[in-house]
Amino acid sequence: MRLFRLALLIGVAALPAAAASAMQPAKAAPAPTSAVKPIAYTERTLANGLRVFAIRDTGTATVSVQVWYDVGSKDDPKGRSGFAHMFEHLMFKATRNLVPEQFDRLTEDVGGFNNASTNDDYTNYYQTVPANHLQRLLFAEADRMASLVVEPTSFASERDVVKEELRLRVLAQPYGKLFSLYFPEISYTTHPYARPGIGSIEELEAASIDDVRAFHATYYRPDNAVLVVAGNFDPAELDGWIDRYFAGIKKPDRAIPRVTVTEPERQTAISRTVYEDNTPLPAVLISYQIPADRSPDSAPLGVLNAILSAGESSRLYESLVYRDQIAQSAGTFLDSKQATGAFAVYAILAGGKSAEAGEAALKAEIARVRDQLVSDAELNEAKNQIITGVLRQRETADGKASTIASAVIIDGDAKVADRQLADLAAVTAADIQRVARRYLTDNRAATLRYLPATPGGPKSDPISVAPTVQVAALTAPTDIKIVTPAPAAERVLPPPPAAPVTAALPTPIETRLANGLRVIVVEKHDLPLIAATLVVTPGGGAADPATLAGLNNLATDLLTKGTTTRSATQIAREIESLGGSISSANDWDGASLEIGVKSDQAAPALAILADVAMHPAFAQEEIDRARTQAIDGIGVELKNPARLAGFVAARAVFGGSAYGHVLAGTPDALKAISRSDIVNSYAASWRPDHAALVLVGDITVAQAQALASSNFAAWKAPAPVPTTAAAPTAPVAASYPAPRVIVVDFPGAGQAGVVVARPGIARNDASYYPAAVANATLGVGFSSRLNQEIRIKRGLAYGAGSSVAARRQPGPISASTQTKNPSAAEVVAIIVAEMKRLGTETAPAAELDTRKAVLIGGFGRSAETTGGIAGLIGGYVIDDVPLSELKDYAGRIEGVDPAAVRAAAAKLLDPAAASIVVVGESKLFIDDLRKAYPALELIPASALKLESPTLK
Repeated sequence: MRLFRLALLIGVAALPAAAASAMQPAKAAPAPTSAVKPIAYTERTLANGLRVFAIRDTGTATVSVQVWYDVGSKDDPKGRSGFAHMFEHLMFKATRNLVPEQFDRLTEDVGGFNNASTNDDYTNYYQTVPANHLQRLLFAEADRMASLVVEPTSFASERDVVKEELRLRVLAQPYGKLFSLYFPEISYTTHPYARPGIGSIEELEAASIDDVRAFHATYYRPDNAVLVVAGNFDPAELDGWIDRYFAGIKKPDRAIPRVTVTEPERQTAISRTVYEDNTPLPAVLISYQIPADRSPDSAPLGVLNAILSAGESSRLYESLVYRDQIAQSAGTFLDSKQATGAFAVYAILAGGKSAEAGEAALKAEIARVRDQLVSDAELNEAKNQIITGVLRQRETADGKASTIASAVIIDGDAKVADRQLADLAAVTAADIQRVARRYLTDNRAATLRYLPATPGGPKSDPISVAPTVQVAALTAPTDIKIVTPAPAAERVLPPPPAAPVTAALPTPIETRLANGLRVIVVEKHDLPLIAATLVVTPGGGAADPATLAGLNNLATDLLTKGTTTRSATQIAREIESLGGSISSANDWDGASLEIGVKSDQAAPALAILADVAMHPAFAQEEIDRARTQAIDGIGVELKNPARLAGFVAARAVFGGSAYGHVLAGTPDALKAISRSDIVNSYAASWRPDHAALVLVGDITVAQAQALASSNFAAWKAPAPVPTTAAAPTAPVAASYPAPRVIVVDFPGAGQAGVVVARPGIARNDASYYPAAVANATLGVGFSSRLNQEIRIKRGLAYGAGSSVAARRQPGPISASTQTKNPSAAEVVAIIVAEMKRLGTETAPAAELDTRKAVLIGGFGRSAETTGGIAGLIGGYVIDDVPLSELKDYAGRIEGVDPAAVRAAAAKLLDPAAASIVVVGESKLFIDDLRKAYPALELIPASALKLESPTLK
């Protein structure tokens, strides 16, 4: 079920651990589904067929508007794979009344956001804005439904952008082909689900402007759409606006083409082996057919999915990753659809392990769930995890709107979103075994082995869309109306915004325990959720000794891998049995432990958090396991041109000083770390007088303080310990390395990663807020200058952006993107020119107002969820920022004027002080780049030494 799949994606994203204070794993009962309140919505259907759902929430200052169309990649016309996705991009261009990119003006430029996605079954357009902009957004959505303008310039530009997206997501990333191309192709023989949604370069090139117009006329119509509005609105006003803007859109008198193909059940197992460049570790994926999402079997399949892959107590993690150390990572995809879906198990193998071993281990776990009943503890844990995930999904208006729209499009009924919770409660161990025996049998398996290519090595088995896949050509309607932009005098402008709705900002209450621990509490009682973050600072990567890059990252990772009274497995099982999760994170200037759990489980979860923070065991076996996983993980990252460019840029900017090395370490540095290094690193940072406990959610200040005292009062600061090596210090400006231009030759790279970076400022610098606005103007958001120049005007990249990493000490300022290799030199020139222009020409106040709105809106959205608030406060603690800035942030951003932005840009964005790094297939761009930078350095990727301050 889609409910379960979405909830589990949320749960899996946060690594788990923690539970009852008892020494033995808690036997948690399944959470009652009544913990999740049904989504209260109204529903109506206009005469033209548009289905409208409204979800009112006066507790927020925002509103989410979503339009989902019942057309997706499965509906791509014959010979036009990727077409629905490319069309999605064109919906942000001009309409009769809106100029190109005006959607960004109406959303991003007022502090909101917009985006879209293309699924096999649907295309959805979603945006969240301040509530007083609702009418303007409804006007715009109706205008692009009724009168989209398709013209040659935008069509060509967006087609180029989609090609760059394909290169970015599929060709440049390790395993991009495995998951984006081969997984669907191997899973279907007849249904058009076999075709990858991203399409192919060749078929994107074949698309014509007439195809686009025909597609819009065929599928983008009111009776093929669902409109959902969620947030703070007046119901009567909303109904009036919808009637005003949407009711007049004509419903065509022709039928909507539907895919009616039925995928036959696979009766005989298939197996394929492919060899691909840029593959750091072997991988195995096994795909099984599952029924349509609306099947009663979707509920037990969803619970089975959680048992196999949700968290560190899941079967795949415990057996393949943790116990046997066969895999660097392992997981599942529960890809349920309108028709036959696919369930996949996969493993990225550990270094030195074979695909055959991974395949055998995956099949053994599938056999175990078929042959034996899952335990009551596993069953209850999976249900609790799903319930918590559903609650998190419903924290925001955007999440609630998506839940309803998905249920309508995929299952045909909005009530399914809540009905699935009852189905969840009824799932038994016997149900799970039954569906495993029905769908996950050996003869129904499609197995794919994905192996590194070697010169002169074996050839791949052919994998492509089967010739038996049934795809229909698009028959263009005879009454297509070619829309052109209205003359200026006739253009209907969006209505003005209404009076602003004041947002409620969190109010943290801070106290201290006698041992120095800060306790920071924010009450938020709308949902029964708690987010807790324990932050320590100073510390983090900046404290790593020069020869032991990754030390603090490894030490932080090991906190959840066993205490003096709990094993790593016990920690994971206990917290996940409560439906919770635990994770650790290492920053440059600090580290944190984070838990998320239902509020009725706060007491046992906090007991586990305290144990993990105060009594880590650092067992040698766990150190060796974590080190191996870290080495494999960085090996994967080093095969990504963009990630590698970022690592090289940090060394170029900071050399051997703090912030210059790879935060997670390099293989050689990780191998040199000893247990005593880890113990000393922990003792230096993890102490109550360096820590803050942040508690956010359905808890009172008194309750939070009591939990903090009962669990952390006994924590004592350890005596100082000697360090084995000196940590690098933050450099003064005069000691920064001289700027360099570095090309890393990466043969076979699907794209070039480009970074232009230079030293920046500390978070407490007086110029932080002007620098933040300058950076937002340069590269934050779709409407930023870099994205405008690189993506929108030229189609050279899927996106481009910049960042000011203001830390306790001056961090880097950087601009980056990925582009096709031949465009690398052109993109470098654009970035350098835009950085320079911002410091030499005063930006218009109107432009800066939109960038300020981007920053303030993003800040406000971070404060909508328990986890978001905890993250904001934790970041303030690490960066040594007063908590009062939670209230002051918007005002300080608003107070920045154009002169301050220009001054900050002249000082901090001047590219003359920047290093330029390009990682890609150098023969395709180095001659052009050398014309501008004759002294550039060329370093083969195989000769790159990230451990060295000079990279050599």
